[in-house]
Amino acid sequence: MQVTRSSLNLERVPVEEQGMHIAMVGTRGVPARYGGFETAVEEVGRRLAASGHRVTVYCRGGDPAQRTHLGMELVHRPAAQRKTLETLSHTARCLPHLLQTRPDATLMFNAANAPLLPALRSARLPVATHVDGLEWQRAKWAGAGRRYYQQAERLAVRWSDALIADAEGIAAHYRETHRAETVLLTYGAPLRTSLSPAPLDPLGLVKDGYHLVVARFEPENHVREAVAAHVASRATMPLVVVGAAPYADDYTREVERAAAGDPRVRMIGSVWDQDQLDALYAHARTYVHGHSVGGTNPSLLRAAGAGAPVLARDVVFNREVLGAHGRYWATDAELAALLEEAEAHGDAARSRGEAGQAEVVDRYDWDDVAQGYADLCRALADGTAVPPRPRRRPRRGAPARSGT
Repeated sequence: MQVTRSSLNLERVPVEEQGMHIAMVGTRGVPARYGGFETAVEEVGRRLAASGHRVTVYCRGGDPAQRTHLGMELVHRPAAQRKTLETLSHTARCLPHLLQTRPDATLMFNAANAPLLPALRSARLPVATHVDGLEWQRAKWAGAGRRYYQQAERLAVRWSDALIADAEGIAAHYRETHRAETVLLTYGAPLRTSLSPAPLDPLGLVKDGYHLVVARFEPENHVREAVAAHVASRATMPLVVVGAAPYADDYTREVERAAAGDPRVRMIGSVWDQDQLDALYAHARTYVHGHSVGGTNPSLLRAAGAGAPVLARDVVFNREVLGAHGRYWATDAELAALLEEAEAHGDAARSRGEAGQAEVVDRYDWDDVAQGYADLCRALADGTAVPPRPRRRPRRGAPARSGT
C-alpha cells in the first residue's frame, strides 16, 4: 500500500510559515570524527539549526545516549558490521523513523543508498542525494561492488528530486555520463592562523620540519606512493603519516613495506585531537595529498585553510581547489623531486601556502555552503527543486509517478 502524508494524517504546516524540518541521513553522523561527509553534516547541520531549522541527523556508532549535538537532534540506528553492507543497512534502519517524522526535506548522502529512494518518493518525501565522488573507481569496490555503484548512480539520477555534487568534476561526470544536472555544493575551508606549534611537542616534531600525509589507507589515496617517493628521495625531514584503514589490512601492509624500515617515515595512526591535527597541517613544510577520486576533499581544504604548501596528485578535483597555488605529481619520481625542492626552497614553499590559503578560504566558505543547502531544502519542500532530468507532467487527475 502506498504511504502518503494524508493516509498518515501528518499534513505539514507550510514551510514558509516556519523553519523547516531537515533530515540528514546516510553518514556515520555527528560528532564528526571520520570523513568528509561527517564534516559536511556537522558544519552544515549546525548552521541550519542555528538559523531556526529543526535538523535531524541519523548516526551509527558514537554514544547512543547522546540526543543532541550543536543544536542538531541525533537519532541512532545500528549497522551491519561488514564493509559491503554497513552504509545501506544503516540507512534502511533509519527509514521507518523518516517515514514517521516526515521531514520537509531529506538530504541523502552517498549514492550507495539509492535503492532506498523509492520508499521516500512513494511517501511523497522530497529528497536530494549527495552523490559523493566516483565511488566505483575505488579499488575496494572491484567486481560486484563496482557494478553496484555504477547502477546506484543511475538509480540516484532516476529517483532523486535533486542531486548534489561537491566538485565541478563530479558535476561534469553526471552531465556527460547520465545527462543529469546537479546542484554544486562544495565544502568549506576552515581558516587557521597563528596556531601554536606546542601540540607538536608530544610527537617530537618541530615547526616547518616535516612533511605530512593525512589520509584513509586506500589505494586511490596513494599513501603507498607518497611513502615510496619519500623513501626514494634525498629529503631529510621526516614524513609523518596520519591515518588508518578500517577494512584494508592488506593495503596497510603495502604501505608498511613501502616504508622499508626507513626511520624518516613516521606512521602515527589516527589523530583525534583536532587542535593537534590543525597544528600538524599548519606547521608542515609540505602537505602531500594523494586523493584522486573523491571530489572536493575536506582534508585538502583543511590543509589549505591552515596555509600548508600542498603537493597534490595531478587530478581535476585537486586542481579545481588549488589552481596555481599547488604543486602537482603523477609519479613517485615527480613527488620525490617536489619534496627535495620544498626542503631546498622553504621560503618559496611557504609563500605558495600563504597565497593558497587566502584564495581557497575565500572560495570555500562554510556559511555560503550552508546557505546553499538551505536554499535547496526550501526548493525541495516547496516542490520547486529542479530534478536531475526533466520529468513529464502527469495528466490532470492522474497520480504522480515515483520514477522518471
